[in-house]
Amino acid sequence: MENYTQTSTDFILLGLFSPSRVGLVLFILIVSIFLMALAGNLSMVLLILLDAHLHTPMYVLLSQLSLMDLTYISTTVPKMASSFLSGNRSISFIGCWIQSFFFTTLAGAEALILMSMAYDRYVAICSPLHYPIRMNNRMCMLMTLGSLAVGGINACAHTSYVFHIPYCRARAINHFFCDVPALLTLVCMDTGVYEYTVFVSASLILLFPFLGTLLSYGRVLLAVYRMRSQEGRKKAYSTCSSHLTVVTFYYAPFVYTYLRPKSLRSPAEDKVLAIFYSILTPMLNPVIYSLRNKEVLGALRRVTRRIFSVKM
Repeated sequence: MENYTQTSTDFILLGLFSPSRVGLVLFILIVSIFLMALAGNLSMVLLILLDAHLHTPMYVLLSQLSLMDLTYISTTVPKMASSFLSGNRSISFIGCWIQSFFFTTLAGAEALILMSMAYDRYVAICSPLHYPIRMNNRMCMLMTLGSLAVGGINACAHTSYVFHIPYCRARAINHFFCDVPALLTLVCMDTGVYEYTVFVSASLILLFPFLGTLLSYGRVLLAVYRMRSQEGRKKAYSTCSSHLTVVTFYYAPFVYTYLRPKSLRSPAEDKVLAIFYSILTPMLNPVIYSLRNKEVLGALRRVTRRIFSVKM
């Protein structure tokens, strides 16, 4: 029996799947993806930290992306897993606020970090002589802090409003985490004006960075096409295709979810799309960047040899 006992301020997370055999299989799959994401992103951070060859702006930004992914996926999956195992799907008001705040902050910050990575590749390939001036480790830190600051301000604005408006008696959130659009369906007042602000902020945080990223890679691919060096062209194509794969998996479902009119939204569809940008993308990022990157694979071999040589 599932335990739905709650106080007057608690919410109920209906979750991603029901407690059944199929649900158990999906649960094991999600937890496996979560563990792979933790291991992959932590390995990427440590590898970049330990190998001096990777102490460049591109990999500094990648390490920040991995750190964000570690925290990002940890805001949703552990609570979903504990709710499934215990049968208690309730979440306190403050717990829901904290989850929503950190998820919204990290989602916005990651969108901006991906745009920063696209800018890094644009400068490296299209303006190589200006690269040491425009991009350095200090600039990477400023980009990271700026991304977190913008994400945090955006999250503060939304959570301050959403958690200070009246909710109806039924507080069952048809999602697996406290997502702002899912919370709005429980509000006992007209939220038309606020939904317009959600559309505007999603455009600023998600759509414009997405378009900026595509524009940067468009310029990069044009420059790569004009390259005379076949080796340089192959390396640039490999790097850009990896970045574009990550960008597409993250931005596309996010933009589609948050920019759709309320009348076209479906809770089931929203949950499936959320799997892509909140669970699959953090797992795929380290896989895509490592398997398709000779520098990362080379660094992995060097660090592995160093570790075994110390043990011997």
